[in-house]
Amino acid sequence: MAGKKSSKLTPMMQRYMEVKSETPGTILLFRMGDFYELFHDDAEIAAKILGLTLTSRDKSSSKPVPMAGFPYHSLEGYLQKLIAAGHKVSICDQVEDPKAAKGLVRREVTQIVTPGTLTDDALLDPKESNYLASVCPTNDSIGLAWLELSTGRFYCMEVSRENGELPPQLGSSSALIDEVARIHPAECLVPENCKNDETHKQLIEYGQTVLTERPTWSFAANQCREILLKHFGTATLEGFDLTEEDSAGITAAGALLEYVQETQKSSLGHLSRLEPYRRGTSLLIDETTRRSLELTRTQREGKRAGSLISILDQTKTPMGARLLLDWLSNPLTDKPAIERRLDAVDELTQDSKLCRDIREKLNDSYDLQRLAARVATRRASPRDLGALGKTLSLLPAVKARLAGRSSDLLQTLEQRIELCEDIRADIESSLADELPITTTEGGIIREGYDSKLDELRDLARGGKTWIAQYQAEEIERTGIPSLKVGFNKVFGYYLEVTAAHLSKVPEDYIRKQTLKNQERYITPQLKEYEEKVLRAEDQSKALENELFQNLRDRVADECQRLQRTAETLAEIDVLANLATVAVQSNYQRPEITIEPVLEVVDGRHPVLDQMQPSGEFVPNDVMLGLSEAGKDHQSKNGDNDQLTLDRRDLIALITGPNMAGKSTYIRQAALLTIMAQMGSFVPAKSARIGIADRIFARVGASDELGKGQSTFMVEMTETARILNTATSKSLVILDEIGRGTSTYDGISLAWAITEFLHDQIECRTLFATHYHELTELSKTLRQVCNWNVAVHEQDGDVVFLHKIVPGAADRSYGIHVARLAGIPREVIQRSAVILQTLEEDHQDDHGQVTIPARETKGARQLTLFEPEPHPVLSELQGLKLDEMTPLAALQELHRIQGKLK
Repeated sequence: MAGKKSSKLTPMMQRYMEVKSETPGTILLFRMGDFYELFHDDAEIAAKILGLTLTSRDKSSSKPVPMAGFPYHSLEGYLQKLIAAGHKVSICDQVEDPKAAKGLVRREVTQIVTPGTLTDDALLDPKESNYLASVCPTNDSIGLAWLELSTGRFYCMEVSRENGELPPQLGSSSALIDEVARIHPAECLVPENCKNDETHKQLIEYGQTVLTERPTWSFAANQCREILLKHFGTATLEGFDLTEEDSAGITAAGALLEYVQETQKSSLGHLSRLEPYRRGTSLLIDETTRRSLELTRTQREGKRAGSLISILDQTKTPMGARLLLDWLSNPLTDKPAIERRLDAVDELTQDSKLCRDIREKLNDSYDLQRLAARVATRRASPRDLGALGKTLSLLPAVKARLAGRSSDLLQTLEQRIELCEDIRADIESSLADELPITTTEGGIIREGYDSKLDELRDLARGGKTWIAQYQAEEIERTGIPSLKVGFNKVFGYYLEVTAAHLSKVPEDYIRKQTLKNQERYITPQLKEYEEKVLRAEDQSKALENELFQNLRDRVADECQRLQRTAETLAEIDVLANLATVAVQSNYQRPEITIEPVLEVVDGRHPVLDQMQPSGEFVPNDVMLGLSEAGKDHQSKNGDNDQLTLDRRDLIALITGPNMAGKSTYIRQAALLTIMAQMGSFVPAKSARIGIADRIFARVGASDELGKGQSTFMVEMTETARILNTATSKSLVILDEIGRGTSTYDGISLAWAITEFLHDQIECRTLFATHYHELTELSKTLRQVCNWNVAVHEQDGDVVFLHKIVPGAADRSYGIHVARLAGIPREVIQRSAVILQTLEEDHQDDHGQVTIPARETKGARQLTLFEPEPHPVLSELQGLKLDEMTPLAALQELHRIQGKLK
């Protein structure tokens, strides 16, 4: 029915149906006067989500059309709710002036809004990027591209399918999901024909992004390349450091760009470059590890508060906050690059006035990245341009404060700041100090900027002077002292005469309205002036709008300069932020090395250290890496191949009670490594941190019911990824591996896993466990050491000291923890009796461990692990047949057989 013109439909509804057929899969907002209207199913869906009153059109019909609507100026709020509910929205606006339209006002779709294509501030989180991603599976590789439309940041990469080191269930799709988790896109494009590909299945299981299926032809390699070349205006993509080896990534990027062009229907000049992303330049952190370490969201509630980013983020600008999140999500692996950041942070911590001055200036900055993007897409409002000009006015002071710095990065940033004085001058000279939200209200352009506009404004405003003079002349001419000139929107200007002076009204007055005690008149001269004044007001607003559009176009032409300056300000903000956090929280600069070490003195968990009252968090050391002998050997021989000969304590087994802090301790080590490699100081007295290529965290347990996987299966799958992909440069933290199965199974697996990490991978590992049997490994594996969490026992109570000390724990204190948790006293007492029996290895006459009978019932308790043996079988086991004659032995066996029958 959509798209077919029916004789029963009005011209307006015919146009609605045409637009609806052109935008399948979206909710259509159709502009009608001062309202956006919705019809049919769209109206019913929106009414529930937005709380709108559902009415109907053509109520006299047997099938009235459901209808709902809201005022056009409320679009942002309602649009946000529709997008949050997972819908895509088409906005159909009036694209011509109703006053100038002949017949039906022309309406066109001006934008299709989807979760990944948001650009308006009201719909975006200022502290987080809103990425749109595109995935293109091919036979040999998987292409991935992602774009932040509100800032113009555009990237692509490939994940190879040829990864022999991984078993099939842990292949390239898992690597892709790790990248998708790092990017965390709001929406992801996939080709329709990839439903049977493992990639599509894993994206669905990932479940944290909206999947949008696109026609298969939109992922045609040649077409996608041409779309990119046409947009960038180049003959090749080599200038972006992209080669044939990046073909799948390029295809994904082209399909993504086409989707953006299709939905935005506007200029995309701010998309000025496509950047290749190379795996290996950043610390690889898989999806599981990101969740376990709570880098950006808490694991239980999924909230920012309580995560590492919430502690580190005191940035002054939204663009700085987004860049800090990007640094945290992508720590560096290049030592010189890390040191450059640390040098800059170090200098800012040493010069508190410099840091404070910079942050005070940045505090007055607006979001230059997103402002520049809105200008480039021609969606910037007058206030947006005004905010952009005010931000540019801060640049000279920031640049001056960075002049003469000693650190290389701060010097570079100072040089990269473009003052954009020409753009700023254009904005300041043309825009008024107080600006309206829209371009239709007037009051945009500064007085004195355009002579023609000033004349029109004088004419519009000058009506008061002319009216006062005209009123005085008419009073004198008619002799009516109470005569007044008035105005209303219905009649325009009029002359008002009271009933007492009606006899004095001249013949050239034309009666317009009769009231109770007065008459209203018009004159040809008054109406002529009225038309001139009203025409001048309309003309001035139209001219203002034209001047504003011209200004916006000029600024849009300089978008790339604005983007570079915005990126520079964001980096300055992040560095000053890290310096501020370091000073406030007493962080120290880490020593960065390429050696596989992790030596931390008095390290603190960055989140808990801030959340607990000052001084309550107990600091701890981490000592993994090279021995002194190894260091001496290296310095004397200069032979890096010999480093493995003298490594010590690469694997630390941490035992101790629950709630004592084992998980906190191992997470803390990983977080400090990530902070150091992102360029941050760390919460420790001192730290020497070897650059890790990957960090793995197998912490916590959960079912994946949607995948049909038990807790133990999830645990083993995650552990398999570690064992198959970790290298000697990796950092691995493990918590309670093997606890999801029987005790003997669990110990066996944990034992073998530790041996594999020690013998095959030789990577830094922190392994928290309740399997005390594993502590025996330190006697047979030369690079394994034992640490435990100290406790203090007094009068039956246990105090957790939260201090990691050398050696193995001898108890787990689980019953004590159960008591603290509120387990009934009867259960606690019974558990204590059973524990004592087990610890004393109490055995009956048959070598079976038995549990004492419960006093309440006095019932005989069977053995813990096996049924109690039959008495006759015990008698049989006691026979000494080898000491009997064959006949005697046969007689005894027959006797016992008779008892069994």
